[in-house]
Amino acid sequence: MFKKTCLIIVFSLYSIGVLFSQGTDINRHITKFGQLLFYIDNYYLDSVSSDTLTEEAIKRVVSLLDPHSSYISAKDVRAMNEPLEGNFEGVGIEFMIIHDTLVVSTTISGGPSERVGLRSGDRIVEIDGSNIASIGLTNQMVFGYLRGPKDSRVNLRVIRRGVNGFLDFEVIRDRIPINSVEAAYEAAPGVVYIKLSRFANNSSREIINALLNLNIRKIDGFILDLRGNSGGFLGTALEISNFFLESGQTIVYTEGTKVPTRKEIAKGTGFYRSGALAILIDENSASASEIVAGAVQDWDRGVIIGRRSFGKGLVQQMLPMADGSQLRLTVARYHTPSGRVIQSPYQTGSKEQYYRDFLDRFERGESINRDSIHFMESLLYKTMIKGRDVYGGGGIMPDIFIPADTSFYSNYYATLLRRGVILEYTNNFSDKYREALLPKFPDFIQFNQGYHISDSFMEDFISFATSKGIEFNEQEYLKSKEEILVYFKALIARSLYGNTAYFRVINSSNDRVFQAALDYIKNGSR
Repeated sequence: MFKKTCLIIVFSLYSIGVLFSQGTDINRHITKFGQLLFYIDNYYLDSVSSDTLTEEAIKRVVSLLDPHSSYISAKDVRAMNEPLEGNFEGVGIEFMIIHDTLVVSTTISGGPSERVGLRSGDRIVEIDGSNIASIGLTNQMVFGYLRGPKDSRVNLRVIRRGVNGFLDFEVIRDRIPINSVEAAYEAAPGVVYIKLSRFANNSSREIINALLNLNIRKIDGFILDLRGNSGGFLGTALEISNFFLESGQTIVYTEGTKVPTRKEIAKGTGFYRSGALAILIDENSASASEIVAGAVQDWDRGVIIGRRSFGKGLVQQMLPMADGSQLRLTVARYHTPSGRVIQSPYQTGSKEQYYRDFLDRFERGESINRDSIHFMESLLYKTMIKGRDVYGGGGIMPDIFIPADTSFYSNYYATLLRRGVILEYTNNFSDKYREALLPKFPDFIQFNQGYHISDSFMEDFISFATSKGIEFNEQEYLKSKEEILVYFKALIARSLYGNTAYFRVINSSNDRVFQAALDYIKNGSR
């Protein structure tokens, strides 16, 4: 079998060499690697796996390229693609694991679980006759139990508060959307806020649907929050950029040594080509996020607010391998309309140093002080309409810089977050008091105005955290207390009213970037 595998590899590589590499010596290298596999098979002391050798060889070769080329094994391809493809097949619930029990957090609207009557707070204790309670349940185990091919059936046994005995449900799995719009609401009269987590296949459609659901008569301002958005599909970035730009305006162009230069142009069919616009970015905004922010900034279409973005401006092309694996190979660089290179500098084959350089930005104080960021004059560019100064050399520098707020940081708070005790306590609390809270606060507005985290709540939480081995530090607690209270309220709001409620609490309480965007839109363009 090994010999057959070797022959297939050598033949496949030889064919690729003949087709795509005529005039080079790549065939000689292909033959050499085939000889290596052949000699190991025939003469090596111990038995080895040809699959393992080939996989490791590919990984090593790719590691010697740029920081963003990558190899994805066949078993990982689907998991990697799911968030960008925007769907998977399953039963359609969001869940929590509380005291080693699977609890339904919410059912996905229109999904198969909602259709059969599952609801928030239900405890799933058996799946297809197998007990899943108190077995050391993990998220991956839950995915394994509940995801499956469309139209397949799964039987769930449920315990519901206030109902004696078990409830049995037969759920027919269906295609379940993975939403990339995490929040959408009217932040002020006529001002839309959209939080986009990734640039997935269906993101532009999600944004349109969110706007239709908001039913705002006239949009007077638009806040697109791309903080923490690491990118996704180029096509989606082009669609979303097209929302805001005029016909003929360049969105982005790419250049590579072995691929032709390609320029992407706005069609002028967008729904919001004029009016106040703010794009929010931070150090974790990358790739497609930077394409949108760069286009909006270069055309003086809106204001960019936050902190300097990551600087991922390399174009990856997906190249399928014979066994279902994928090579995502860098083939070009992205340029903003003014000509700026988005990609941060790197040395080929030095991926660790590349990410070390990113961390060095924090150590230099870049997230705290704009003056710590220095650009060479050779990287100076001008915006397309107003001729404002903008700089290339890696990432998008915002027009309005808002430093990261570290005033509330403490080791005690960091430990609470790292150990997950705030989320665990909130899940327990929401599960226990959901039925009491919803009649008292039937909608988010009433909750936001009337619900406050009590002293007794915090005292009980501190005892809970102590029981988890986190020693109480009063001085550090007081330093972080206001932030902890906001976080608790936001998490409870999400549990009761959905993800948008979480961001509404966070944004209105202590988010200076969001407040700067709202001030900009209310006060008009500069």
